[in-house]
Amino acid sequence: MTNFFDHVFTRYPIKTRRALEMLPGLFSWTLISSPIWGSWFFPSPMAYFILFFDVYWFYKSFTLVITSYIASKKIRLAEQQDWYGLTKNLPHAKDMHHIIVIPNYKESVSKMKESIQSMANQTFPTRQLHVVLAMEERESDAPEKAQALIKEFKKTFGSIFATYHPDIPGEVKGKSSNESFGGKVAYEKLVIGKIIDIDYATISSVDADSIFDKSYFSYLSFKFLTDKNPYNKFWQSANVHYNNFWDVPAPVRVLSFFGNLWRTAVLVQKDRLIANSTYSLSLKLLVDIGFWDTDVIPEDYRIFFKAFYKKQGNVFSEPIFLKTSMDAPLSSSYWKTLKNKYNQELRWSWGVSDDPLFIKWWFTVPGVPFIRKTTMLVNVLMEHFLWPVNWFIITIAANVMPFINPEFTRTTIGYNLPKLAGFILTSCLFAMLAMIIIDFKNRHRNTPISKTKQLLFPLEFVLLPVVGFFLSTLPALISHTQLMLGKRMEYKVTEKL
Repeated sequence: MTNFFDHVFTRYPIKTRRALEMLPGLFSWTLISSPIWGSWFFPSPMAYFILFFDVYWFYKSFTLVITSYIASKKIRLAEQQDWYGLTKNLPHAKDMHHIIVIPNYKESVSKMKESIQSMANQTFPTRQLHVVLAMEERESDAPEKAQALIKEFKKTFGSIFATYHPDIPGEVKGKSSNESFGGKVAYEKLVIGKIIDIDYATISSVDADSIFDKSYFSYLSFKFLTDKNPYNKFWQSANVHYNNFWDVPAPVRVLSFFGNLWRTAVLVQKDRLIANSTYSLSLKLLVDIGFWDTDVIPEDYRIFFKAFYKKQGNVFSEPIFLKTSMDAPLSSSYWKTLKNKYNQELRWSWGVSDDPLFIKWWFTVPGVPFIRKTTMLVNVLMEHFLWPVNWFIITIAANVMPFINPEFTRTTIGYNLPKLAGFILTSCLFAMLAMIIIDFKNRHRNTPISKTKQLLFPLEFVLLPVVGFFLSTLPALISHTQLMLGKRMEYKVTEKL
């Protein structure tokens, strides 16, 4: 069967690619508009679909509560563990090395210094850490910034050096192409140069604002050295935006709140855990699959699925039950910050552009376990395809139907639809309360703030319907539509002061 589909994709490369690129946008616009045309043609099934979707949202809300609670407990236990004490006497502990690639463009020296300092503060011996400042050649003051950081930390790490990624024809400017260049230089310098042993090495893709837990690389070393097959692994911590949680405007804080919980919760959801933002993987695995791709903007899901299919499904993500704290978008003014957040969500939602490739691989790559590859693909498609749809169905769909088709309100289901939908979604407030408590316990030690501001924080959630539309749903819908129309996106760096 895979040979048949491989023949189809090979014979009609452009048509199959465009058909798959149109799929997310067609799906989104069909569901978004369904309460309008569904009210006329099949109102009763449409009403039941809306109620089913609301129940699904109720289920998702309480699932997030349960999984984020379980993951948070595991994080608190892990934070108390002496990971270096568990690691230092393991065989080959002294051979263990970690390469840390920090792709950056127009990041401030002070911001990068904070991140590098969190690496310098690790419980794991810092002489076994190697920091790669992956600069862009087109940034005029990149050498000056790199040299300032190298001068300050050169005696701290096993090595710290800069790479300067040139603009190469055919490449897409952005994180993926930059870190691919930096990773290849690091491999040549450290592995081919016989400074480290690739059999005992990881490589991490690190955002320039990432602040690691002091035990991250000890924990990572322990996981690597005690794993029966560490060469098919990615490792992922909880990437949370706590660095400037109270400095950003309320709309950005509200969205960061949900993102923090989701990235925490996914640690205990097995195959839902996929590399995102800042993550680590076996260096041997990265070399085997040919490093990061250079023709793409979103790189994290892409590198995981690339490895997954190249290794016939024998690749897994393992949780690191620690928090890696990052910055939420913050600019010089309120409105610039909101625009910044909008652009960040636009870039994140452009991850849907990888879905056609994931679908193609699902059809054409032989030897991959069917159930696992299908489960993982469905999880990703549900996450991406429903991103611009959720807001419309849960916020306005139940009230649109009576307006479009007043006659339908004379039926039992038509009359009760707004009430039932309202009851289901109101019940989600209990989940929201639980989320606020879990989030408070997760961040209160990291972000000291006045009790008044803490108490007023729940009131900011009244902004959610408006914020959710303009800063999440709209950029996702634009990404889907651009992909459907065959347009491409330019990488825009998120400003973080």
